[in-house]
Amino acid sequence: MHPLAEKFPGAFLHETVAIDLPCEIGAGTRIWHFSHVLANARIGANVSIGQNVTVERSVVVGNGCKIQNNVSLYTGVTLEDFVFCGPSMVFTNVLHPRAEVSRKNEYAPTLVKRGATLGANCTIVCGRVVGEYAFVGAGAVIQRDVLPYALMVGNPARRVGWACRCGETLPKERGEVSCFRCANVYRLLADEIEVVREHQ
Repeated sequence: MHPLAEKFPGAFLHETVAIDLPCEIGAGTRIWHFSHVLANARIGANVSIGQNVTVERSVVVGNGCKIQNNVSLYTGVTLEDFVFCGPSMVFTNVLHPRAEVSRKNEYAPTLVKRGATLGANCTIVCGRVVGEYAFVGAGAVIQRDVLPYALMVGNPARRVGWACRCGETLPKERGEVSCFRCANVYRLLADEIEVVREHQ
C-alpha cells in the first residue's frame, strides 16, 4: 500500500508513485508505476494515469481523463473532463526556451477541452486551445488553436476533416451527415461544424 493512500480515499496509487503534498486526487483515480504528482496539482475522479507520467505544479486534470505512459503535464496545462492523452504525447509551456535563460514567468497556458483526443507522440505547442472532441492524430504538431470536433494531422497540423464525439471520422461532404457508428448527426460547413443531434 502507498504510504499516502489514506489521504486520497477511493484512489489507487502504485507504491512507486511520488506524491508532493498538498495536491488533490479524486476517488476512482488510478496512478501507476513511477509517476509523479507535484504540489498543488488537481486531479479529478476516475482518471487513469499510466506509467512514468509527471503532473506538475498547479496542473488541472478533469474527471475521467486517460493519460497514457510517458506523458508530462507541465505547469500551465489544463485538461477538462474526458481528455485522452496518447502514449508519449508532448506538452510544452514556454515558447522560446533557452537553457541559460529562466522563463518561468512566461509560461503560456494550454487548455484542452472536454472529450478531446491527443494521439500518440503528438506535440501541443503551448498557448493553444484544443476544442471539444477534437481529434489530434498520432505525431501531429499543433501550433494553432484547434476547432471543436476538428480532425488534425501532420506537421504543422492541418484540419483534414471532422471527428464525431465517439471518435469516428465523419463523411467529408458538406451538409447534414451522420456517424455510421453512433448515428450522431452534424451539419458540416466550409470551416465549421454544427451539432444537430448527439446521443449521450
